[in-house]
Amino acid sequence: MSSPPSYLMQTYARQPVSFIRGQGAYLWDTQGVEYLDAIAGVAVTSLGHANPEIAAAIAEQSGQLLHTTNMFRIEWQEQLGERLCALSGMRRAFFCNSGAEANEAALKLARLHANAKQVAEPQVLVMENSFHGRTLATLAATGNLAVQRDFEPLVPGFLRVPYDNIDAIREVAAQSPNIVSVLVEPVQGEGGVHVASAGYLQALRQLCDEHGWLMMVDEVQTGMGRTGTWFGFQHSGIVPDVITLAKALGNGFPIGACLARGKAAELFSPGHHASTFGGNPLACRVGCTVLDIMERDHIPQRAATSGHRLLAALQEALSNHPGVVSIRGLGLMVGIELDRNCAELVGRARDEHRLLITVTRGTTIRLLPPLICEDSQIDDIAERVTRLLS
Repeated sequence: MSSPPSYLMQTYARQPVSFIRGQGAYLWDTQGVEYLDAIAGVAVTSLGHANPEIAAAIAEQSGQLLHTTNMFRIEWQEQLGERLCALSGMRRAFFCNSGAEANEAALKLARLHANAKQVAEPQVLVMENSFHGRTLATLAATGNLAVQRDFEPLVPGFLRVPYDNIDAIREVAAQSPNIVSVLVEPVQGEGGVHVASAGYLQALRQLCDEHGWLMMVDEVQTGMGRTGTWFGFQHSGIVPDVITLAKALGNGFPIGACLARGKAAELFSPGHHASTFGGNPLACRVGCTVLDIMERDHIPQRAATSGHRLLAALQEALSNHPGVVSIRGLGLMVGIELDRNCAELVGRARDEHRLLITVTRGTTIRLLPPLICEDSQIDDIAERVTRLLS
C-alpha cells in the first residue's frame, strides 16, 4: 500500500521510520522496535529522552504560565540568564528560540560594534567548513557551498579563511581593515568533527584584542557539556566576547541564547532586537531544570570520561581498518572519517544494527550520544559501529 500524500514542504530527506517513545538513550518506533540513539536529536537531548524531571517541570509550568511578553520581567528568564553568565564568564543574555536566531543576534552585535567604530562596510571573519544556521545571514556565514547553493545573492560582509590556521587570519587581517569580529566554532560539528587547537583559539583571542574585534564563539552544538566542559572554548582557557547557545539548553524544548560580556554586553538597547517567544517562562524554566540536573550530576565531567572511553574503544577496534582515515573528537562529540562516501551507512546502521548515527560532509560518521549514557551503552555504541564497518 502506498503512503498517503504528505502536506509537508519537502525540506527533509526523511528516513523510513517514525518514533513514538523514548527513554534515556533508547527510542522505539511505531512497530515497537528498539534503537540505541547515538545522535540525541543532533546534540539536543543530552539528558536523554523523556527525562522525568524535565517532564515534571514542563507539566507544572504549563499549568501556571506559558507566555506573557518580554515587555514584562520574567523571573525564570532572569534566573537562567544569571546562571548561564556565571558558568560562562559573560555579563548579559538575550534569549531566543534556536541556534540560528542566537547567531543572528551575535551578527547584529557585530554590526552595532562596527557602527560604534564608524566602519561603514564591516566584515566578519568566518571559517571554511563551518555551519552557523540557515537564515539568510547565518547561511552567508556558513562555510558550505552545498547549503548556500540556490540562495544567492548571499548577505555580504563575510570573509572566509581556513579553520585552525592562525597564519591565514593574520594574512587576511593585514589586507582587510574593515574586519570587526570573528565567528568560530570550538569544534566544527557539521563540518566533520574538526577540533580547534587550544593554541589556535588563544592566538585568535590575542588578535581580537590587538585589532579591537569581537570574538564570537558558536557553542550551539558544543555548549552545555557536550565536549567535557560547560563550553567548548573553556578547553583553551580563553574567554570570548560573545557566545551562542541552543540545542541541549532545552533538552528538546526550543530555546537559544546569545551571551555577551564587556562592551558587547552593552551594545543592544531597547528596540534593537526582540523575540516574541524567546525566553518565555516555560522555556526558561526548562533551561533552569537542565542546569539543575547537569550541575547536580556533574554532566560535563561525565561527558569527558565517556568521551575518552568511546574514543579509546573506537581507536582500538578501528585504527587498523583500511577504510578509516581518522577517528577524532572531544568529549561525546566523535567523528570517524572514511576514505569514501558513506551516506548509506546511516540506513544500514539503523536497519541492521538498530543504531542511530549521522554522516556529515559525506565521509564522516558523527556520534553525539546522550551525555547520560552508561559505560555499557558507550561500549555498545562502539561495538555496533565496529560491526557496521566490518
